[in-house]
Amino acid sequence: MILFLAGTSDARALAIEIKQTGYDLVATVVTENAAEELRKHGLSTIAGRHDSNGFVELISDKGFKAIVDASHPFAEMASKNAMEAATLCNIPYIRYERESESFADERLTVVTSYEEAADAAYQRKGVIMLTTGSKTLEIFSKKLLGVEGVRVIARMLPRMDNLEKCASLGFPQKDIVMIQGPFSKEFDKALYQQYGVTTMVTKESGKQGSVREKLEAARELGIETILIKRPNIDYGLKYSSFREVITHLKNTVSIDKRRKGIGL
Repeated sequence: MILFLAGTSDARALAIEIKQTGYDLVATVVTENAAEELRKHGLSTIAGRHDSNGFVELISDKGFKAIVDASHPFAEMASKNAMEAATLCNIPYIRYERESESFADERLTVVTSYEEAADAAYQRKGVIMLTTGSKTLEIFSKKLLGVEGVRVIARMLPRMDNLEKCASLGFPQKDIVMIQGPFSKEFDKALYQQYGVTTMVTKESGKQGSVREKLEAARELGIETILIKRPNIDYGLKYSSFREVITHLKNTVSIDKRRKGIGL
């Protein structure tokens, strides 16, 4: 049985393909809403955050034979905890990650941290749209909210906890955009124009995260963009195609016919 770290649309597709290959699989995600989406596709799930000890307990209790980590490229702690647990339990750890893309634009500033992105946005002033999620929102709110000449638009997934976090940090309701993609370049352009955006901040999430569409829409409108590079993590085994992950599983983890179809 495989312990699978999910959380993105391509992760869900990979989980389904691994299951169709014949492996029992349990996916772990952060929220109950994400878990429910996976269950709709016939996947067994566990909702909640886990540190390395939590992963070790799961592995020991359920008898997982390998970890496939297909979490978001910026879910740094989840990946590190899973790697540590795999080492402690002496089971294979396999990382699937979306391919990275390269971008070149004179209006594009590439940074390596959220703090650096907040500093760069502060220098530009104007109307700043954040498409970086809720987890690090406080970094930007401390630097940018209440600054003269700055309006911050927080664009994120439509979840109640996200709305509550925005409110607790002092974001006016009119500056919160709760919406779920992916979106086309045309949609992004319309959204930027609606708010009069002058700077857009995003993360190097990959093709499935529609980063290119966000950046191209900004470029065509002459909007400054700040791109946060992915965390630099040594995953060991890392693949960017489903075929490579499944081939590695077939070479290292046998399918236990007796356990096939077992859920939680």
